[in-house]
Amino acid sequence: MLNIVIFGGPGSGKGTQSALIVEKFGLEHLSTGDLLRAEMTAGTELGKVVQSYISQGNLVPDKWIINILSKTIDSLKDKNGVIFDGFPRTIAQAEALEEILGSRKKSIAMLLDLQVTDEVLQQRMLFRSKTSGRSDDNPETIMKRIEVYHEITAPVIEYYKNKGLYQPIPGTGTVEGTFAEISRCISNYK
Repeated sequence: MLNIVIFGGPGSGKGTQSALIVEKFGLEHLSTGDLLRAEMTAGTELGKVVQSYISQGNLVPDKWIINILSKTIDSLKDKNGVIFDGFPRTIAQAEALEEILGSRKKSIAMLLDLQVTDEVLQQRMLFRSKTSGRSDDNPETIMKRIEVYHEITAPVIEYYKNKGLYQPIPGTGTVEGTFAEISRCISNYK
């Protein structure tokens, strides 16, 4: 089972690249953002709590994310592997993911870090706000999300570097060029 973390700032192209990875390599796409948005859409109690964090550009607390993720991983037993999109976002989540997978005799193969400048992230999310209607893609929230990424999420890179699983991917070129680099990394691993 090939398990990959796709990583990068908000708007770096994780969802776009994940879809291409799924198509080419047959992995299951596990987006915590999609899971959380589903809870919000369903109007669950968790969804209401999640909405309060996301609407302010903050991360949802680890305990809720880890619980949702653990349940979801158990439903993917017969898959070729998983592309984790939007998880882990903290060191605690990275440690929890390692524990969750380890208890199932699985592990992370690599972290693919889509490297994109803050300016490009802002431009992409502002453009996305015009097409997706996502409430968290407004100028104030975008700046907050980028700030939170640098303060809380970016340290996860060091965690995976220390484990020898880090793969930097230039993410400011074309979608096809970025995916070619990702494909090279995955093919070299296999």
